[in-house]
Amino acid sequence: MTVFGAGAMGTAMAIHAARLGLEAALWATPFDGRVLEAMRTTGSHPALPEHLPSSLSVHGPDELDRAADGCEVAVMAASSAGIRSLARMVGRAAAGAAAVISVTKGLERETLKRPSEVYAEEIPGPAVVAVAGPCLAPELAQQVPTAALWASSRVDDARRAGAVLDSPTYQVRYSDDVAGAELCAVTKNVAAIGMGIVDGMARIRQRELRNAKAALFATAVGEMAVLVERLGGRPETARGLAGIGDVLVTGLGGRNRLYGELVGTGEDPGATLARLTEQGLTVEGVEAARDVRVLAERVGADLPYHAAVHGVLFEGVPPEALLEVL
Repeated sequence: MTVFGAGAMGTAMAIHAARLGLEAALWATPFDGRVLEAMRTTGSHPALPEHLPSSLSVHGPDELDRAADGCEVAVMAASSAGIRSLARMVGRAAAGAAAVISVTKGLERETLKRPSEVYAEEIPGPAVVAVAGPCLAPELAQQVPTAALWASSRVDDARRAGAVLDSPTYQVRYSDDVAGAELCAVTKNVAAIGMGIVDGMARIRQRELRNAKAALFATAVGEMAVLVERLGGRPETARGLAGIGDVLVTGLGGRNRLYGELVGTGEDPGATLARLTEQGLTVEGVEAARDVRVLAERVGADLPYHAAVHGVLFEGVPPEALLEVL
């Protein structure tokens, strides 16, 4: 297995594969210079608590052919902004793999295509599998029990690819609802920003808003199911690991919830995003909020919760708009 992209999730997947005894390689893109230097000097990824296993081979940008040599499973670990560029960088090297695995949670900005669609276009031949569900990279690296959904248009392709990583600490479920899995992975980040906004308002008010947060959580998942169904997925996917499971874990912690909390305390959304980006934190939910707005309008879906998050981030609407959704 070769993981293309040395972000936190890609590196955590590579660590897990190496621990299972797979012949695992991690390839750092030209944009992973700081991370690559840290891994080579300290033996660990800056965003992960665990050291890299000695059996995991780490390769720099100029070592693509060595990293991909004999690759049977190609894991594509790009942010949503980089899915097509990564596919074009490694397409020739990954073309001989049996499966291409996408761990990206977002859409291509220019086209709003799902990652699996982009990879199928750029790397024709291998089966394409989308990974979704509640999986925080640090916990996967620490071998904390985790469950994830692997989806492919032919579920047997997902089973064959996922079986090599299935273990007590990374339990894999399978589905043929690729659209549902990937759309849940987009909307959950928007939902998490909203959860964070509620947390920020609670900080300012110095009182808990747990009842409101729980009600909004249910609203967010319900809206997710509506959008998934309108766009060709199955609503039950939103009620499983890819939807409710991922909304829960992302709403409890992570970069999107943190960003939302800062905005909920009254910070400027744009300036806050810029500051977190400078710190090396990618907040996928900001662009996802725009994407969900466009998709909802495209299919005529009324999503008050997601519209309120978009309003707070881009339209100058006060954070209290989230509570008004109730």
